[in-house]
Amino acid sequence: MIRRLLLGLLLLATLGLMWDALPFYATADSMPESTAVSDSSLATATFAGGCFWCMEGPFDDLEGVISTTSGYTGGTKVAPTYAEVSAGSTGHVEAVQVVYDPAKVSYETLLQVFWQNVDPLDSRGQFCDKGSQYQAKIFAQGDDQLALAEQSKQALSRQAKFRKTPIVTAIEPAQTFYPAEDYHQDYYLKHPLRYKYYRTACGRDRRLAEVWGSGE
Repeated sequence: MIRRLLLGLLLLATLGLMWDALPFYATADSMPESTAVSDSSLATATFAGGCFWCMEGPFDDLEGVISTTSGYTGGTKVAPTYAEVSAGSTGHVEAVQVVYDPAKVSYETLLQVFWQNVDPLDSRGQFCDKGSQYQAKIFAQGDDQLALAEQSKQALSRQAKFRKTPIVTAIEPAQTFYPAEDYHQDYYLKHPLRYKYYRTACGRDRRLAEVWGSGE
């Protein structure tokens, strides 16, 4: 809801620009196909960090990452839509599925990127997006990822800045991942002005600097 309001304000402020209208409700025809990994040398990782638009770019920048897909996971509704997930009634969270080459980038590196792009102290959601559908979570694919994720969380918890305020980010076994509608995929690349406005207005970078430091 907040995301829609922020984008609406941006559109009003730039009424003279010939931008395509943003469709908030997609049809079945606009849903992307499954992103199942067919190459046995590749692996997948799934992270939820609030708005999935904002989580694709940090992973796309990593050498060894093959693709990122915005979607929904963690809930009970089969093939949910954006409207259903954003309403907060499906149990799903907005998430990003990362397909990567373990020979070029480790899961530990992906975890570092995840932590640096979320507020691990907020149990109500992330930044201006509040609600269970925007909570930060790690969805581990198998015992190895689960163990590494738990280790990374414990290591952060031992840092001085997190000793008084506990990290609330949950770590859960991976569940079925449903790709989001096409217009959500690579949103930060397709609509850079609207994306930057939303990210700034939501206070994402400001809060990340408060948690992690502006130099990290």
